[in-house]
Amino acid sequence: MSTPSSVPTVLFVCVHNAGRSQMAAGFLRALAGDAVEVRSAGSMPADRINPTAVEVMAEVGVDLTAEQPKVLTVDAVQASDVVITMGCGDACPIFPGKRYEDWELDDPAGLDAPAVRPIRDEIRRRVVGLLSALGVTPGERAD
Repeated sequence: MSTPSSVPTVLFVCVHNAGRSQMAAGFLRALAGDAVEVRSAGSMPADRINPTAVEVMAEVGVDLTAEQPKVLTVDAVQASDVVITMGCGDACPIFPGKRYEDWELDDPAGLDAPAVRPIRDEIRRRVVGLLSALGVTPGERAD
């Protein structure tokens, strides 16, 4: 397990952990490699990842097919240096000393691929900004 002095740990959280948080985690893994430890979770996880999110991420070379929605735990929040929430509201636990950001993004649930692509692209833009804030140079993947 990483420590705060080694690599930063980032936790992405949305309600179902099936779309936005999974796309963000996928981009961060692809762009940061081993420079960041990546987690994602949901306050009420779905049974599976949104297939449209999987489809649009595959279009940019990020494979989410092996991912599964995970339940948000207090331990996951405590073990993370940065917590990015995406519409989970009061269901997300807050701990002093953590860096928090709330990314207001449309929920891709029920949308088709043309409607999800702009959400995907905005998530990628924000992940690149997060990497910059963490002092990590993005890799070549996930263009």
